[in-house]
Amino acid sequence: MVEQDNMDYLREEMRNITNNIIRLVQDRMEVAKKIGNIKHQLNIEIEDEKVENDIKKSVMDLTKDIGMDVEFSGRLLNLLLLESVKLQNIQNNNNNNKPTHIAVFMKAKELEKNGKKIIHLEVGEPDYPPPLKVKEELSKIYDNKKYHYTEIPGIPQLRQEISKKFSNLRSEQVLVTPGGRFAVFSAITSLLKPGDELINIEPSWPAYKECAEFIGAKTRLLKTTIEDKWTPNLKTLESLININTKMLILNYPNNPTGKVLDSNLIEKIVSIAKDHKLYILSDEVYSDYSFIKYNSILNYQYDKSIMVSSFSKTYGMTGFRVGYGIANNDIITKMRKVQATSITSVAEPMQYCALAALDNNMQSNIDSIKDRINIICKRLEQMNTEYIVPDGAMYVYPKIISQNYSSDISLVYDLLEKGVAIAPGSGFGNSYKQFIRISACQSSKLLNDGLDILQKYLA
Repeated sequence: MVEQDNMDYLREEMRNITNNIIRLVQDRMEVAKKIGNIKHQLNIEIEDEKVENDIKKSVMDLTKDIGMDVEFSGRLLNLLLLESVKLQNIQNNNNNNKPTHIAVFMKAKELEKNGKKIIHLEVGEPDYPPPLKVKEELSKIYDNKKYHYTEIPGIPQLRQEISKKFSNLRSEQVLVTPGGRFAVFSAITSLLKPGDELINIEPSWPAYKECAEFIGAKTRLLKTTIEDKWTPNLKTLESLININTKMLILNYPNNPTGKVLDSNLIEKIVSIAKDHKLYILSDEVYSDYSFIKYNSILNYQYDKSIMVSSFSKTYGMTGFRVGYGIANNDIITKMRKVQATSITSVAEPMQYCALAALDNNMQSNIDSIKDRINIICKRLEQMNTEYIVPDGAMYVYPKIISQNYSSDISLVYDLLEKGVAIAPGSGFGNSYKQFIRISACQSSKLLNDGLDILQKYLA
């Protein structure tokens, strides 16, 4: 009876403490709203890395003093920080208004429906078709009855051929996914928990942060600059790592800058990841478009690395939606569970098309993209811009230094009205509002026509 009374008392105490926690969280949200209002009035960014780091240090010190689990308290704090940012964005109508290359693409498509001609320099979609062998495979798929469910990780033939591209790799380490984006998604969602942290090097493709936010993981940003030729600072990288950091994102050749890291720098990054037991998610979708020596993360034989690639860029197969992830068996098993739960497998016809594509030399298309990048760079020399010649990928990422434009957005929408779609630089990171991204995925004539219009605006 005494034990039952004690149990009842403790349960009541637990209930009261929990209610008090909820009241304090609500109080914190009200303070966050007030801070959000002031930020809106001062026109400053919602997220403040320095302030968040100060709060985290204070919480970590307290956690150690009271003997609480440090990793758990860090995850809990990150959830509170993420909720504050979300609340302030909703409050200030920032949640869905951030302009990206996709937003510009959708707006351009809308204008085209109304009869306006648009030169598309905003998206990384090659203008060349898939190889003829893909067309031949498509024509035979129905008669050959290649339209069924497949194994979750992909048809064995495709996984085997992908594995042959890399030394010391088994087909069991390959997961075929619906586009490279889903490989990124399945890696992040299967390896991170709510409140965990990943480090992302900016400027970058926005999908990494979006995938992290989807599961309530916190993104720490390592910002690079044009002055440093887009090279990440390793001391800054190490300063961002804490007990909640679980993953580092690499994307080289980089979208949007075209930067490629040399092998010595990647080796140092891998060493840092090993020291802190971090996963490395390496998005190598543009690896075939590297114009200097390129080293895959797979060459470093780090057991906690995941390499992601796709058929979209190299083979001009964006609409086929076939990508893949490569990792050790334990990681691939986790990623497979996400795929099994959400989509079962990639459509069988598309997998056989990807298999047909692998048996093709795409060097002429790669050379074409490089020639177009050279055209863009030469034209930018005549404009009020500053840029670094890309080492690879499909883009040039110039800084606007024209007095006519203080930000990328006004320039992007002015150009759209004149029939040219380019990507706003701020879509790849809030610190890059003076940049734009120009895609080299159109013919030389269309490129020059679009750049003629851009030059008039930057004169």
